[in-house]
Amino acid sequence: MLELREVSKTYGTEPPVYALRKVSFAVNAGELVAIVGPSGSGKTTLLHVIGTLERPSEGVVAITGVDVAERSDRALAQLRARSVGFVFQQFFLAEHSTALENVADGLLYAGADVSERRERAAETLALVGLADRARFRPSRLSGGERQRVAIARALVGGPAIVLADEPTGNLDSAAGAAIVALLQELHAQGATIVVITHDRELAERLPRQVQMLDGRIVADTEAETADV
Repeated sequence: MLELREVSKTYGTEPPVYALRKVSFAVNAGELVAIVGPSGSGKTTLLHVIGTLERPSEGVVAITGVDVAERSDRALAQLRARSVGFVFQQFFLAEHSTALENVADGLLYAGADVSERRERAAETLALVGLADRARFRPSRLSGGERQRVAIARALVGGPAIVLADEPTGNLDSAAGAAIVALLQELHAQGATIVVITHDRELAERLPRQVQMLDGRIVADTEAETADV
């Protein structure tokens, strides 16, 4: 589903600053993976590279077998819209739109008509346990419910992979635990999810942890298990 081979990302030229250094790992279909590390470890840059928001300086990034380096900006935008769902810490919901409308907006570039967008949005809200909140605007939702709407928006287009950036960062412990439980449930149903977090407790609740430090992968629980 996702493969990185010897990926580096640098900024500037004299001398270049390395945000990522020779990062290699793969995510298989149906995996739930945490990428964990402290601030400045390269997690955000890795998220941008995986999500095709930035191109790597070196190496190969392939999503569903497509090498992003070989695609134009327009083709990358189409790949991103079709294959990658994003969940951010800040939710980024339209405050004057209902939960249903916010989720339906995830299909704006999918070529679906209004009725199909609304139908699929309703189905996806039900999937995340918010069927009874479809007509509510974000101001009437709790933080945990807003994040569920954001997750539904990421899922509605049926992406190959969902990237969740600090999905519990703005939530209290109870709401955060509920979001982790939802991610685990979606994983059990076959979704491929990568969670970027600095929270080691959250990471330890997920099946696989990829640990980053100074732009490098320093540990991968799946790799360690395979070596036993």
